Amino acid sequence: MLDACRVLVAITARSLTVTSEVTDLLHLRALVVLWSRPSLSLGELAQAVGIHLTRASRLCDRLVTRGLVDRADDPVNRRQLVLRLTPAGREVVEQVMDERAEEVRPILARMSPSGRQRLVSSLAEFARAADGLAAHDLWALGWRS
Repeated sequence: MLDACRVLVAITARSLTVTSEVTDLLHLRALVVLWSRPSLSLGELAQAVGIHLTRASRLCDRLVTRGLVDRADDPVNRRQLVLRLTPAGREVVEQVMDERAEEVRPILARMSPSGRQRLVSSLAEFARAADGLAAHDLWALGWRS
């Protein structure tokens, strides 16, 4: 199991190289969280990604400068910011996720059909057994569901 996890982590790390806009996993984590929701406040993003509010603010400054995130005053609460992915930010997430899929496909193709079926069945059972890992935890790690 750990060998398979290492392969998936390596694929995740390599997927970051498809774009120069994402320089580290934290940037991707923030983009994926924003990709998963129409908009978030800075505090909600900080909590979802698991970082302090000040660090989230600096992170957003970088993503806004790169044109990946749009930041505006919340019309309901002017003391709060609303964050949204820009079309460029959405494209970055899509590129990274597509790259992950492209790296997994040839590995699966080298498996026998029955091996792929067993893998799908086993991974589905594994995912069910890990029901404590919520979708927001996956988003925070840079995975979209």
